[in-house]
Amino acid sequence: MAMLARTGLFLVHLLSFSCASWDWVKPNQVESESIQFQGSAAYKAKQPPHIIFILTDDQGFHDIGYHDSDIHTPTLDKLAKEGVKLENYYVQPLCTPSRSQLITGRYQIHTGLQHSIIRPRQPNCLPSHMATLPQRLQEAGYATHMVGKWHLGFYKKDCLPTRRGFHSYFGSLTGSVDYYTYSSCDGKALCGYDLHEGESVAWGQKGKYSTHLYTQRVRKILATHDPSSQPLFLFVSLQAVHTPLKPPKEYIYPYRGMGNVARRKYAAVVSIVDEAVHNITYALRKYGYYKNSVLIFSTDNGAQPFTGGSNWPLRGRKGTYWEGGIRGVGFVHSPLLRHRRRVSKALLHITDWFPTLVGLARGNISQDQGLDGYDVWPVISEGKESPRREILHNIDPLNRKGQGSWKEGHHVWDTAVQAAIRVGDWKLLTGDPGHGDWVPPQVLTHFPGGWWNLERGIGHQAKSVWLYNITGDPCERHDLAMQRPDVVKKLMARLAYHNHTSVPVQYPPDDPRANPDQNGGAWGPWIRNDEDEKAIIGVYYKRGKNRKKNKCRICRLKPFFKRLNKRVLSNRM
Repeated sequence: MAMLARTGLFLVHLLSFSCASWDWVKPNQVESESIQFQGSAAYKAKQPPHIIFILTDDQGFHDIGYHDSDIHTPTLDKLAKEGVKLENYYVQPLCTPSRSQLITGRYQIHTGLQHSIIRPRQPNCLPSHMATLPQRLQEAGYATHMVGKWHLGFYKKDCLPTRRGFHSYFGSLTGSVDYYTYSSCDGKALCGYDLHEGESVAWGQKGKYSTHLYTQRVRKILATHDPSSQPLFLFVSLQAVHTPLKPPKEYIYPYRGMGNVARRKYAAVVSIVDEAVHNITYALRKYGYYKNSVLIFSTDNGAQPFTGGSNWPLRGRKGTYWEGGIRGVGFVHSPLLRHRRRVSKALLHITDWFPTLVGLARGNISQDQGLDGYDVWPVISEGKESPRREILHNIDPLNRKGQGSWKEGHHVWDTAVQAAIRVGDWKLLTGDPGHGDWVPPQVLTHFPGGWWNLERGIGHQAKSVWLYNITGDPCERHDLAMQRPDVVKKLMARLAYHNHTSVPVQYPPDDPRANPDQNGGAWGPWIRNDEDEKAIIGVYYKRGKNRKKNKCRICRLKPFFKRLNKRVLSNRM
């Protein structure tokens, strides 16, 4: 306990760092080094640009060099500096939701994927009737290739990447695999091999580190494609920096001085990503793509602090609707940008990439009615005002909190429902937004994962409504729900409006036929495309309430954390 007390004092001191001391750029402020490149603006490509989209997994807001991180990312920093940094850019708090919105340009409430992620044994995937980004790019004449993590369902072949718009695919279908063995487990006991080439299992790759393997495949695609004959869309969906973190030792060595072992490994994995991006951009130049290319870099959600990531100074973590879970690291690098070397504070969302990239490809989105994204290329390239005024972060009717009610929601909205929305400067959260602490990097070294849930969850168990002015308070320290009931009511009305447009949640129960042991030891489709799915689709599923609870071995430490939290809060973080 003495060690815990010392840790508490360290926390109080470190957390006194104010959000105001972070170098936030004002909404209408443009970096002084913003430059217009007349040559790039005047450059008229004979064909649409090559598009390279690099998506990392679980990379936090603080986990890139230009956010004053303790992690070294020289390649990413240089590309971002020479391009446009997106500093008011939002993703979703989990893997499947972000990927689905990127691929379809639609909010989760319009795809049925508004609850959690797609589990390996769930007979669920992207709705087949919705066009995808690679399909629209194919129609515009692009060669489309995907390398890396899919995580959008695979229970039947029609769900696979090669059936949803990609000419080729090499990667893993599930949400988390071992970086060397490509073993993916759903629970502790049910494991299978998960590396695929097209629609077949790619056996024989064990022992090859996944980020290196994926980078080699990307370079092979760039080397064999003719950039002058056909535009290329390359979606590089890296597994990194998702757990389990197993970086080669030579990448850990530069971070040997870090006291937090988890962050030491995490930093090494981020450095490998930086190296991969360097190798990819080198290949773009070597093989003649670069001058007519647009490279987009984005994370899929916030980081998980107890596995080494950091969203500091933002509040919350992966899986939450606090800013730390949904404000993404992102930038665009391209010789085709009219105004480069600047920071954009325009409001952007991951759904915007669908219409933006189809527009760049000179494709057609007129048939895609109901898109939630906007074409924001003029915003990114020229610094024009964003057409986006609002982001529906999500509405999850299966995630309810007992304290909320219709009465508390002014009979406009049921505040028990987990929901979050941003309108202008304002952000409203209802229900259970998730664990809401501010966690600086290097804190709570070696603490078991269960301890994190004891930090500050107790403080807002009785609440179900929060309101923040995100422009003035990006770290969400000052809840204004009581002071501004007028704003709360207006944003609840917007939630109600969006909810009327939602489709039923698709979250079916696990199918025992998905067991890899019944499919040759690998994860893959287990249902025929023509099989009757009436018993599958449209099922609401929620874990039973009567499950036996595991004994909490560390609950006796709750009083300590309560005292620690009071001291931290009294320090006016």
